[in-house]
Amino acid sequence: MAYFIYRVTEFPIKQLEMLEQHETYREASARAKHLRAELAEDSRSLIKMIHAETELHAEDLLNEVREPAPQLGDD
Repeated sequence: MAYFIYRVTEFPIKQLEMLEQHETYREASARAKHLRAELAEDSRSLIKMIHAETELHAEDLLNEVREPAPQLGDD
C-alpha cells in the first residue's frame, strides 16, 4: 500500500487531483506538510494524504461520505 497526496477542491464541485505517491509515511507526511505551507491562505483547496492500495481506492476513500464525529453532550 502507498500514501497518496491529493489536492481537493470542494467548490463548485468536489474535484480530486492526485499530486504525488510515496511509499513511506514519513516521506508522504513531510511532503504534505510542505505543500500545505505553500498553499495560499485564500485558496479553496485542501491538501490531503491517504493510505490506500491503488489510486482508485484512494479516490473512493476520499469521496466517501462520513458521519460527523459525536459532539460533547450528544446521546
